[in-house]
Amino acid sequence: MQEKGSSISLHGTLVDILGVGVLLLGKSGIGKSECALELIMRGHSLVVDDLIRIEKVRNGDLFGFSHDLGRHHMEVKGLGLIDVEKLFGIAATREQKRIGLAIEFLEPDAHINDHVGLSEETYTIMGVSIPRKRIPVRPGRNLAALVEVATRDYLLKQGGYHVAREFEKELLVALKKKGLDEM
Repeated sequence: MQEKGSSISLHGTLVDILGVGVLLLGKSGIGKSECALELIMRGHSLVVDDLIRIEKVRNGDLFGFSHDLGRHHMEVKGLGLIDVEKLFGIAATREQKRIGLAIEFLEPDAHINDHVGLSEETYTIMGVSIPRKRIPVRPGRNLAALVEVATRDYLLKQGGYHVAREFEKELLVALKKKGLDEM
């Protein structure tokens, strides 16, 4: 890691998914830890659950760490405290991770304005804005799958491919073509 800057603590869960530090946010009890547990079982890694120490380094990157007490532990409702490293092995944990994406779990009735993904929302921590997705939590939804797909989409965007914008371009071309055909 680079030279340290300032730090804060934040309530949430930080996981390493496909090399991306994904910050899971939402009110207490909404399912962040359970989602992280499912992601670990899919081969991803836990950085920290519950209280995340976040440091901003000189270049503006944000890194998440565990406080020493509770490192590699998770509290799972109904199971209590579990030790992820002991249960799943050392590959299931990371000591630190650069935060690249925030995913906020919302109440089931929360309103989402953009259904196709054209708008880009951000979440700001210590003056640094990172991309944010908002996912309503409803019974039967596979949050781990949705978080993993959101991370894959983030990686595509980092590589220059934005599916909603590409679809919009194709739609406009099709509409223009249809308009010319009708003349």
